[in-house]
Amino acid sequence: MTRVLLFGRLRDLAGWRETELTPASASLAELKRRLAEAWPDLGAALAGPGVQVAVDRALARGDVALRPEAEVAFMPPMSGG
Repeated sequence: MTRVLLFGRLRDLAGWRETELTPASASLAELKRRLAEAWPDLGAALAGPGVQVAVDRALARGDVALRPEAEVAFMPPMSGG
């Protein structure tokens, strides 16, 4: 099982804040593909620039392997001033 958390605009696009996907995804790329298939608007947003990803509470870049019970959080781009 992969636990997925969404924040901000990403949560609004999907219509949920937290879900669990079974079977677990083996990689971040596979997880994004599964999310895009189920929620196309969310998938488009995740493919866009500036989305931050945390895997097991540590920021991740690129494709990373996921442990079977991983927690993956997606955060929208932040704007600052």
